Amino acid sequence: MTTSRQATKRRKAAGATDGAPETNQNARASLLLALMMVLLPALGVTHEEMLQDTFKSILSAFFILSAMLVFVWYQRKQQQPLQFHGLLWLPLGLMVYALGSMAWSHAYLGGVEAIRWFLFALVFFWGVNVANPTSVNRMVWGIHIGAVLASLWAALQFWSGLTLFPQGPVPASTFLNRNIFAEFLVCTLPYSVLLLARVRDKTSVFVLTLSLAFNIVALMMSGTRSALTGLLVLMVLLPLITLVYRKQCQSTGWRPGHCIALGMVLIVSVGVLGSIRTGNPKLIAESGKVNALELAGARLLSITTKKEYSRGTFSHRTLMWRATGAMIQDNPVTGVGAGAWEVHVPRYQGPESQTELDFYAHNELLQLVAEYGSVGWLFLLSLTAYLLWASYATLKIRSAEGKQEAPLRALVLSSLLVLFLVSNAGFPWHMAGTGALFAISLSLLAASDLRLGWTRQVFARSLAWKNSYGTYAFATTVLCMALAVHISRQAIECESKLVQALKIGLQITQSGKATDPRWDPAKNEMLTLMREAIAINPHYRKLTSNAADAMANWGDWKNATWIWESIATSRPYVVAILTNIARGHVHGGELAKAGEYLERARSLQPSAPAVASLEVMLLSRAGNDKEAARLAKKYFADGVFDYDLVRAAYFLGINNEDFDLSITALELRIKHWPAQAVDSWLKLGDIHALPKVNDIPRAIHAYRTALEASPPHARPAVMASIPPHFRKALE
Repeated sequence: MTTSRQATKRRKAAGATDGAPETNQNARASLLLALMMVLLPALGVTHEEMLQDTFKSILSAFFILSAMLVFVWYQRKQQQPLQFHGLLWLPLGLMVYALGSMAWSHAYLGGVEAIRWFLFALVFFWGVNVANPTSVNRMVWGIHIGAVLASLWAALQFWSGLTLFPQGPVPASTFLNRNIFAEFLVCTLPYSVLLLARVRDKTSVFVLTLSLAFNIVALMMSGTRSALTGLLVLMVLLPLITLVYRKQCQSTGWRPGHCIALGMVLIVSVGVLGSIRTGNPKLIAESGKVNALELAGARLLSITTKKEYSRGTFSHRTLMWRATGAMIQDNPVTGVGAGAWEVHVPRYQGPESQTELDFYAHNELLQLVAEYGSVGWLFLLSLTAYLLWASYATLKIRSAEGKQEAPLRALVLSSLLVLFLVSNAGFPWHMAGTGALFAISLSLLAASDLRLGWTRQVFARSLAWKNSYGTYAFATTVLCMALAVHISRQAIECESKLVQALKIGLQITQSGKATDPRWDPAKNEMLTLMREAIAINPHYRKLTSNAADAMANWGDWKNATWIWESIATSRPYVVAILTNIARGHVHGGELAKAGEYLERARSLQPSAPAVASLEVMLLSRAGNDKEAARLAKKYFADGVFDYDLVRAAYFLGINNEDFDLSITALELRIKHWPAQAVDSWLKLGDIHALPKVNDIPRAIHAYRTALEASPPHARPAVMASIPPHFRKALE
């Protein structure tokens, strides 16, 4: 390790600043980055016409580009060199790969990835160049305040059942779901501790401790196991870091009593806040737990239970990880293309998953390697090597100057550690808030490298600046801002139209009279919205298929089919989409086209239930009922069926007087779709009552079971459905 004098010489040679007065560009750019970290977690949309992550992505893009615009504006007439750190090559390398993959993989998704890594690189670059002691404090305060505001929303959702933000599982604060919220929040905790070490006033320290306790309780409210595991890791690391670097704390006059009191405030606050009962009945029904402490404890204990690994979200993620592993094995060098995981994952699924497993692998490391191949490996290995070196170098610091940097470095590294931990079970790098925090964390660490003069170790150098560069940089930034405005406008309009169309579809479906002519104007409006949305973005998979499903449910197969076909153009390997298109062509009488899509689906997953039901349907429509019935019985015997196959087999048996087939289909329907048990028992009774079957005891048993299975208010209607000559036997 270099001495303090050697470090100072290197730092001056590199043009780095330490404790120098802030320039306008540093102050304003760092203020924008700090404000971004306040508003990203604190703000969310309160309507359903835009997804939370879309809003946050737009917000982060404009803050990042605004910070770039401010920096360039003040930099354009200065001769001060810019600082380059070797880590910058990592996001730039992924960006270049993403741009290249647009030529041979999914162009739209590759473009999205290129923009994501471009913005990541910008945050890192400007963070390195504006991070001096004053601006670092500003950004850390922004991270902490944003975390507190996000925790406030989550606490209101947990304690009072607040439903201000449309989202998935709560409490999710302003995020899409609670896992995304928790993954962000746990990574902010080390920055809150950093503030505790830097604030001089003891009263402020105790207030900060209360806010830290509040954030910890909000994290417990989420019940996210990966984030809670990260919290356990931090419960060891953060006190240890504080103890090791206690002499670098800026508060003065601290005595052991103060430290004990601070610890007690934290523990008591967590205990009191964590014991407050939830006022959200959905959370109680879901978990059976009434407060944050109980929920967090139960969720952590569930990790040790074997059955948790064979059901629920963990088993679902296991399927995704296996599919991703197979994808990596097939594409070890080139990968499948940036962002294309969601396109190719159906090719590696088993028959139990006919739709995409998800839009993300729920493991950032696996997904990166699957998409980017050897470039992804290079990114991960290089970043891991740097972080290991940075940890070692921090531990070995001996100079007085270095010891002032050490607490910052240690706490940033602990934040990155838990980020990597939660990245093994989620997708935080893809989320706007956590992705920005990732880039800022790396930039703070890199800026510290430069202040310590470690330029040779991190391949850092000064970049000479000419006045002419300012003009080009400013023009480029304005162009990027204009492009961001255009993309944001398109995204907002597309999502708004899709959500409006889905609401209309849901309203029609819930009416129970979807074929009523009075709904025709609404259906036309829905169709117009869908056409306009798909014209804007034909690759938007998340919402589009739901509208097509609604149309198919009320018999509009023609329009449902063209929507599914637009999806298949972008996602050609989703078996459920391919079989839906085939069904649409069957209903349109286009059996040849239906056969083509059946073969495409069969080539992907020959034993998928959707393929089996479609094959039976096509044989029946082609007039080959005997072969269709034989095949249906074979699939039933093999345990391969879905609702469509069961329904088709029932009608196939009725129409061809193959009553054993119909009875088998109804029994499967009762067992696997209990919500339709009453109707199934009635139909079973009708079959047994037929003269050609004439099994009166079984008919009576089926009718009686239908009555017993129906709720009291529905029994008169069920009784009316039973043939009159059987009713006396049931009274």
